[in-house]
Amino acid sequence: MIGALLLLLVGASIVYDATARRMVGFLPPPRWQMPVGIGMCVAGLILLATVANASPTTPTPAQMRVTVPEVNTMYRRYVEQAAAEEWGVDGSPARLAAQIHQESSWNAQARSPVGAEGLAQFMPSTGAWIAEAFPDKLGQFDPWDPQQAALAAAVYDAWLVKRNPGTTACDSWAFGLSAYNGGEKRLHQEMQLAERRRLDAGTWFGSVSDQRARSAAAWRENRGYVRRILLVLEPAYLDAGWSGKAVCT
Repeated sequence: MIGALLLLLVGASIVYDATARRMVGFLPPPRWQMPVGIGMCVAGLILLATVANASPTTPTPAQMRVTVPEVNTMYRRYVEQAAAEEWGVDGSPARLAAQIHQESSWNAQARSPVGAEGLAQFMPSTGAWIAEAFPDKLGQFDPWDPQQAALAAAVYDAWLVKRNPGTTACDSWAFGLSAYNGGEKRLHQEMQLAERRRLDAGTWFGSVSDQRARSAAAWRENRGYVRRILLVLEPAYLDAGWSGKAVCT
C-alpha cells in the first residue's frame, strides 16, 4: 500500500513539473519526463486497486462467520498431541486445527485437483522430502494416515516458521503459512520486493503481503490462506473451546 502511494505521488510530481515548465515558459522538459510520470501514476493506481481488492488485513463480517465442525475425537487428539510435541506449552492446537480446516475440511481422504493428499494436503514430493528430513518422527510418512498428517503439518509449520522469522510472532506465522501454501521461493521473492520498495520485509500484513511475485490467482489464494487461518479460523476454534492462544491480535 505504501509503495503504491509513493509511486503515485512521485509520478504526479513528475507530471506536474513537466506541465509547469510548459505553462510558465521555462526550458521544455526532457522528452522522457511526461511519459515516465504518467506511467508511474498508472502503475501506482493499478497497484492500489489490486491491494484494495485482494489484500484486506481485516476480514469482512461474512468472512468472520465460521461454523466449527464437530471434529472426530481421535483427530482432535492427534492435533493436540502434534501441537504439544512441536511447541510444548506454547503450542496452539486451535491454530493447527484452523490450518487443517482450511486445507481439507477435516477430510482425511481429500485429494486436491493438483494432487495434494490427506488431512494436511501434502504433495507427494513434499511428503517424500519430510520423511527424509525427519526420519525419527516421519520416516514412514503416510499422508492418508490422520495421525501422521497432523504431526507432519505441525513439524513442517515449525520448520518453516523457524526458517522465516518476522518482526513479531504473528509475522513469523504468516510467513510460515505462506510458505506452506505457496513455497518459500515465492515468499522470499516477495520479501525482496518489499525491501526494494523500502518497506519492512519482516512485516507481513501491509508490507510483504502487498507484494506479488506469483500469478494473480496464486497470490490471491496465498493471501486468503494466511489471513483466513490466522484472523478467522484460529479465533473461531478458540471460541469453540480448542486450547491455544491467537498469535495475531
